[in-house]
Amino acid sequence: MTIRLPDFKGGLRAYEPRSEPLAVTPGTPFTSRTVYSAAHVVADPYADSTPDSPAAVDWDATLAFRRHLWSHGLGVAEAMDTAQRGMGLDWAGAAELIRRSAAEAKSVGGLIACGVGTDQLTGPASLAEVRAAYEEQLALVEESGAQAILMASRALAAAAKSPEDYIEVYGHILRQSAEPVVLHWLGPMFDPALEGYWGSSDLDAATDTFLEVIAAHPDKVDGIKVSLLEAQREIDIRRRLPQGVRCYTGDDFNYPELIAGDEQGFSHALLGIFDPLGPLAAEAVRVLDTGNTEGFRELLDPTVELSRHLFQTPTRFYKTGVVFLAWLAGHQSHFTMVGGLQSARSLPHFARAYELADGLGLFPDPKLAAERMKNLLSLYGVAQ
Repeated sequence: MTIRLPDFKGGLRAYEPRSEPLAVTPGTPFTSRTVYSAAHVVADPYADSTPDSPAAVDWDATLAFRRHLWSHGLGVAEAMDTAQRGMGLDWAGAAELIRRSAAEAKSVGGLIACGVGTDQLTGPASLAEVRAAYEEQLALVEESGAQAILMASRALAAAAKSPEDYIEVYGHILRQSAEPVVLHWLGPMFDPALEGYWGSSDLDAATDTFLEVIAAHPDKVDGIKVSLLEAQREIDIRRRLPQGVRCYTGDDFNYPELIAGDEQGFSHALLGIFDPLGPLAAEAVRVLDTGNTEGFRELLDPTVELSRHLFQTPTRFYKTGVVFLAWLAGHQSHFTMVGGLQSARSLPHFARAYELADGLGLFPDPKLAAERMKNLLSLYGVAQ
């Protein structure tokens, strides 16, 4: 079978899909790294909603996808930006997602950590209101039994006047946390509203403030997730962390080298790209568990081209590609997203994502993926 795919020059080219998927099966738990996949949500395609409506979620399909990730040994990072937090999923929807996913994790013994933010604040807020919003969400996550991930806050970025404001707010929340949390530094390429986070657009100065918060509360910080897409900066931060504080890479451009590490250490992982890469990523980490770094890189390095494609500028729309691949892989019956975000990428972008994912063997049923790709193409008027 041959498919005619659009290119980036306005033409069509022939592509022959592979016939067999990559042979990957669930295996033993990881021993050398802690690995989370940030997971997407599945929209309810039959809901009568608009981009401004509260998210209508297909809970059965959403939880089934989390069971898929857990079955391969991956942890689930829930209600993060991959789940369209702040881009279609509001706090009410996120709260329900956290409750349901945490209960599901408990029932299957899955590892889960959940995002704590301030997105119930819909307008200008004071620092006191930011603290209260963080407190509300932290309480819900802790009550669910999940680990907390303190996410970067748009409201704090707007309200803070200095690095000291960040130090005060984060210190206040960390002192209240019942268990160590993960601190998440999300760069403005993922969310433009976070420009100047930690009190400065100078990343060196921002890094110093970030590390000051951690140094003041090392017993309350399990680890950090760095999503700046700068490998060397992550390595530099990693080397400056207090003893016992982990680095979870959030670098969807450079994750193989960061997870593999060097003579001075390595990063664990909390990645959106591990949503579509789940089984392959798990297989690679198990190879790394044996001490075979070269074999790990041989499996994971070829996936970087797909990841860089999905996370290309504007990076915040990577969720569209993630959900698109989940549909092609058969994890959901449709390509519909909360907030109508399925429209955020072009047909040539989808075509290239399909080609790269198929080449990696990511689709359990390549024939189904090809048929769905052809169906999408027909909607755009591309005859086969």
